[in-house]
Amino acid sequence: MTATHIDNDSLLAGIRREWPAMLHLAVPIIVGLSAATLIEVVDTIMIAPLGTEPLAAAGLTANTLVLMFSGLYGLISIISVLIAHARGADDARAMSSTVKNGLGLALISGAVAATLMIAGFPLLRIAGQPEPVLSLLLPYWSCMALMLIPFSGLTLFKGLFDAIDRPWLGVAYAMSAVAINIPLNWLMIHGAFGWPGLGLLGAGIASLTSQSLALTAAFVHWRMAEQMATFRLPSRLSFSEMRLQFSQGWPIAMTYIGEGGAYTLAGLMIGWFGAAALAANQVVGSISAVIYMAPLGMAAAVGIRISEARGGLEFARLRAIGFSAILTVIAWMAIITVLLVVFGRAIAASLSNDPEVVTLAAAMFLTMAFMQIVDGVQASCYGALRGMVDTRVPTLISIFAFWGVALPGSYLFGFTLGFGPPGIWIGFGLGLLIAASALVWRFVRLTAPA
Repeated sequence: MTATHIDNDSLLAGIRREWPAMLHLAVPIIVGLSAATLIEVVDTIMIAPLGTEPLAAAGLTANTLVLMFSGLYGLISIISVLIAHARGADDARAMSSTVKNGLGLALISGAVAATLMIAGFPLLRIAGQPEPVLSLLLPYWSCMALMLIPFSGLTLFKGLFDAIDRPWLGVAYAMSAVAINIPLNWLMIHGAFGWPGLGLLGAGIASLTSQSLALTAAFVHWRMAEQMATFRLPSRLSFSEMRLQFSQGWPIAMTYIGEGGAYTLAGLMIGWFGAAALAANQVVGSISAVIYMAPLGMAAAVGIRISEARGGLEFARLRAIGFSAILTVIAWMAIITVLLVVFGRAIAASLSNDPEVVTLAAAMFLTMAFMQIVDGVQASCYGALRGMVDTRVPTLISIFAFWGVALPGSYLFGFTLGFGPPGIWIGFGLGLLIAASALVWRFVRLTAPA
């Protein structure tokens, strides 16, 4: 047997060993991450009866929230990696200090993001978005911007629970936000007992309230629960440590902002086709956002597993951990691709009764379906590299793939070649393919046996 065969057999054996633990961590992370996007799905379902223009307004907001969520998640996700590294090294004091200062960084970052989103509202008019949509958008837009503050704090606590192998606790708090949001959304949008409700604004108030209550519950658990005592050991709030966390997290944030920003601009391009196209994109986007939680959750899980292995100086496990995540997410996303192809039109029809919206959304679902596997691969590879604290080169890869390939490709297929709204996502898929290929190469190169 050749050395290559021995190496391959060893890798396959390693993947089989790592796969159960990877799945044990990834599944609850995915469920927990889905909570924020499920709130968007609830908004879509409950706003849809108000008409095409309110649904389009929710779509514009969702496109921008993708950018904000992406940047904040990327920045805060480094904290779970740092906690996992300290846990692997059995350093309780470092874990506690990381949590306390990470919470400070998360809340400050959320407030900055909320301010930027509200201040940036006039740019939508400059970007040529439909005036009937903009005329009713600002109150809802502002509430959803403020939601970024509790979202950031809750993301920090979910990262803590994931890093200490208690991911279902994060799921419980995240899903509590969804459970609160559903009845509150209905009440605030449509009213009850003769009160007419607040329409689109009501959806924003409900989302902000549900996220804030979930954050409050998670905070109380951290401060009061006996099993959290290790993670609240006396430590000072240090702006120098926050700056260090920021310096390690900002390349990750830039990568997610690069992808989220390209996604947002692609959504703005779709707005050039009118309110019906925006509404269709909201239907597709609300579902694809939930689907994306599978690769995003896997990225978080593989980052934590690799960081913990590095903290314990178990470098030989890194490649097997990474490939166990990549192969799993390929299988998941292949199943999702088939489901979108078969049921895309039915999903669209269940979320809108406008025939034009349904037709556009059905075509866009087909396009989005074939992006799923490469999207999963690039997200998982980036998570693996993040766990190795390799962030700067992957950031450059992401920026090139999404801004140098995806956006020009979206314009080419959407407008120049006349494919319309589905063409926007064809171009975006090309960017995902470039990112996935380059990140796989990077991970293989860095984990090659010495």
